[in-house]
Amino acid sequence: MSQQELTSYRLSSLHDPTDDMLHAIMEQVAESARRSTAKFQAELHRRFEQIRLSGKS
Repeated sequence: MSQQELTSYRLSSLHDPTDDMLHAIMEQVAESARRSTAKFQAELHRRFEQIRLSGKS
């Protein structure tokens, strides 16, 4: 499935996604969740490090 087909598809009650479409959609959701989690963990680490360093003063 092409990226254009995937981005043009909208979930609706009129058309069920094919198995391939559903798989591609779920892969994108999973990748987005992985990026979001990594970004959150990096920010959390940065904040803890900032607290740790400010406590050494």
